[in-house]
Amino acid sequence: MVTPDARAVNYRRLMKKVEQAVAAMERADDIGATIHTLLQIIIDKFRDELGITGGRLYQRRGDLYWLQSSFGEAKEPPRNFRVSPSYPPIRLVLEEGTVYMGADDPRMDPSFESLIGVRHFAAIEVGEEEYILAFDVAWEDRGDDILFSLGILRHSINQKIRRDRMEGIFAEARKIQASILPRRAPAYGGFDLAGRSEPMEGVGGDFYDYIPVTGKIMGLAIADVSGHGLPAALQVRDIYMGLRMGLARDFKIVRTVERMNNIIHQSALTSRFVSLFYGELELNGVFIYVNAGHPAPFHLAADGTVRFMEEGGPVLGPLPGATYERGFVIMKPGDMLVFFTDGIYETHRAGGSGEAEEEYGIDRVLEVARQNQGKTAHEIVDAIFAGVEAFGGDAPAEDDRTVFVVTYPVPAP
Repeated sequence: MVTPDARAVNYRRLMKKVEQAVAAMERADDIGATIHTLLQIIIDKFRDELGITGGRLYQRRGDLYWLQSSFGEAKEPPRNFRVSPSYPPIRLVLEEGTVYMGADDPRMDPSFESLIGVRHFAAIEVGEEEYILAFDVAWEDRGDDILFSLGILRHSINQKIRRDRMEGIFAEARKIQASILPRRAPAYGGFDLAGRSEPMEGVGGDFYDYIPVTGKIMGLAIADVSGHGLPAALQVRDIYMGLRMGLARDFKIVRTVERMNNIIHQSALTSRFVSLFYGELELNGVFIYVNAGHPAPFHLAADGTVRFMEEGGPVLGPLPGATYERGFVIMKPGDMLVFFTDGIYETHRAGGSGEAEEEYGIDRVLEVARQNQGKTAHEIVDAIFAGVEAFGGDAPAEDDRTVFVVTYPVPAP
């Protein structure tokens, strides 16, 4: 039987046990395991210090909290035991987050509490009111210490639950983004295609795609959603779906871009905008495109001349009813198309003392492409990334980075 220690609480030892409980809880794999682990830890570690002898886990289902399991010396309750959120002790824990009530508290119903053998009652709410952890307390003179300890643990477990849930959301977003970005470049006529995208965070707002429109037309797209991280990644999914749905309905490329602009403008994410470049490459080398506010890709001809593909209109989102125009270039053997997002050319290198930060710049992207003419599309993509990474040094990326390249190799003699 547990008996109270006549000495004052050793707060250094108490905090050490709180820290141990938090550390053990952090090692749990999921929310359910976290809560079960915490209940058992509290009973094991605070039994002698605070007189906590048992506990019960309730989970909200509909309008009631249903008992899921009991721990320690907690009395076995009737089958399908449940409690209403309107019951004063439960209502109080939902309002305060952490509660301690003595046996003589008039808000407790003795007949109800006797069903589960409770005299002194402590509880915490976790998981945005999804769970209640209730505890049997053997002593009535440690209420403040119980509230102090359980309050810290409640804060820690809620932080872990939020983090676990966000990690779950990010994991799903990573799966979605992995399914959207091309795993490999398609074979298309005599052309060679390759791309690479590296988000600043686990997921990002950059996007590129190869879209077979017909057997004789290959759609090429690159986009950049303002911002980065999860919100940007979710809008990337909408761009991916909207572009493919528009093309599947046989809309012309200008009409597809104009429709996407209006959809993005009317969406809830009105604070965001999207730069998009979309073009269609025909087997004969004709490339027709629309540039919706995206950093202009360039057409580098075999003879070294370059043309930046700027024709189009504004970024998608801010302006309802915006109109766009088409541009075109003609690919010939030895030519290449290079597409990129601003995270590539806006990479910075810290200057020396008193010097301003230097930007990588589009001229360096173009120079790397020139130096690698005649190589495969994959080698050119890797060379551009290598140049950017060497320029930036050890500094972390400031934005998502994406490059893709289309070359038209000279046929072997």
